[in-house]
Amino acid sequence: MRVSVLFGLAALALFAACKPKQAPPRPTVALVESVAADTSGVGKLAASAGHGNVQGSIALIGEPRDGMLLSRRFSSADRLDNIDGRSVRDSLPDFAGESFDVILDAFNAPYSHFFAGGPDASLRLDSLRTAAVQNALFAWDSTCFRTSDLESVVIKSRAKVLVFTSAVQAEYGLFDVDTLQQLTGGRSHLIAPMNIMLEDALSSGAVNLAVWTTRDTRASQAWQTVFARMEEKDASLSVISPESALDARTEFRDVLRQYRSTGRSLDVLLIDSYSVDLPPILSELEMIRRGGTDEDAALGKMLSDRFWMEDAADAALRATYRLLREHNLFTHRIARPYVRYFETVEGADGTTALVEVGASYAQNAYVSDIH
Repeated sequence: MRVSVLFGLAALALFAACKPKQAPPRPTVALVESVAADTSGVGKLAASAGHGNVQGSIALIGEPRDGMLLSRRFSSADRLDNIDGRSVRDSLPDFAGESFDVILDAFNAPYSHFFAGGPDASLRLDSLRTAAVQNALFAWDSTCFRTSDLESVVIKSRAKVLVFTSAVQAEYGLFDVDTLQQLTGGRSHLIAPMNIMLEDALSSGAVNLAVWTTRDTRASQAWQTVFARMEEKDASLSVISPESALDARTEFRDVLRQYRSTGRSLDVLLIDSYSVDLPPILSELEMIRRGGTDEDAALGKMLSDRFWMEDAADAALRATYRLLREHNLFTHRIARPYVRYFETVEGADGTTALVEVGASYAQNAYVSDIH
């Protein structure tokens, strides 16, 4: 493991003396105002983020396991033609030439502990929001190393896209990151798979939606809160956490059984997970549609004719690809995607620091049981 501490919160004490450029639209965490008040250090970093930086990286930010799994999907994706974007494989990675900075937020994970309740609940929630801002600063301050056949090239690369993998951190932190950019003039693009999935479902005309997620995420109310803000009065959302099982097929059936108790038909199922493998789920769905058993017949009848599913990884890939294409942000290099892994740790002064870790370390630490 190669250690490279990039940033610590202790330095932010230097920036608090300056006056913020303007008041945010609603209260934000103190870190946002401190950074926005700075005119030379971190504030300048936030202000320059995303400005004409085609060579910048795509940062994947969130709990370690999610980041590892999503980085695999990004680096191996080949579903589109790299020339015209058609849904045709061309034997080139969809994100050829792109650099990925995967920020494994081990210091703050699991995010569920921010929702433990008690008298200091609001302080813990502010800590989660602050972590989202700090992780954005880490991503904007990344240094990208690339090696060509002829020489080693070191490129200072601030992230052009931030993908917040966790629905929880996206809901309770994305506002603060966006506010920071509004205050400083930063233009880095922000992506939250949860928001993308809900927008996809509602734009398709779906009325009855269900989300398959964990108990902790359901308890955080992240999905419910975002859906309520969308003000789709004719649509309904059921957030379901199935009983843990040895295989995804069993959990999928449990999700459908729980949803059936609502008495509504189901138009779309959104899978808030990066570890659920869709092919087995689609195979199970086909078995249900055949109606071989009484339960299969009942579950199949519950599914609408237009029923479809989407998982968080697929939403992140499609949204990122579409954004890069629409804003002409592709690097246009013929090369394998370049992936670096970082881990948040406790620094020597008690603040959060970022260390670069090897791929083998990250693999063994966070997804060794996934093949």
